[in-house]
Amino acid sequence: MSASITRGQLLSRSAKGGAALLVAGSALGKFVDTAAADPVPAADLAYARLLVGVELLGSDFYAQAIAAANTDKTVKAYLRRAAANEQEHYQSVAAIIGGAGQTPAVAGDIDFSYPAGTFASQKSIVKFAQQLEGTMLGAYLGAIAGIQTDGLKAALAQIAACEAQHAAYFTTAAGGRTFNLSFPTALTIDQASNALDAYTA
Repeated sequence: MSASITRGQLLSRSAKGGAALLVAGSALGKFVDTAAADPVPAADLAYARLLVGVELLGSDFYAQAIAAANTDKTVKAYLRRAAANEQEHYQSVAAIIGGAGQTPAVAGDIDFSYPAGTFASQKSIVKFAQQLEGTMLGAYLGAIAGIQTDGLKAALAQIAACEAQHAAYFTTAAGGRTFNLSFPTALTIDQASNALDAYTA
């Protein structure tokens, strides 16, 4: 990707460029209706921009993991399903920004980078997916706790539940426990932003 956007730009304003949103996912209509009905507070839009960035990272990672062709048939099927989920999640959270009359970031707005060897083997791919999904889940839990617009919380919780499923699968595939914590960690907007910043060029 040739263009880039800083973390500060991502959180403070709408990104340059943009594209028409495709209608997909059960949460999309809820987000559009909520964002268009009443003005969405600036802090909520900051969370939405962060979640757009998180979903773009997830989509980018899964696309590269699938293209690496370093996984067996079963893991690849889960990578493909997760990639499809992240695309639907992106469309849904981007609709919050679009419904507020702003332009959400798109894939070409952010250059992502990964630690050396991330896509070298099935083990490294699964390990990164486990870490990524933990971060994504934490970002959604933090957003649910932090946003002021009640109409957005239920749909964000649906996405968080999906991210928890991803995290459980990749944790098991990495040799860990399917579930452990009674209360998974919620990330503040700054913590989630810092985690995202670690993978942006």
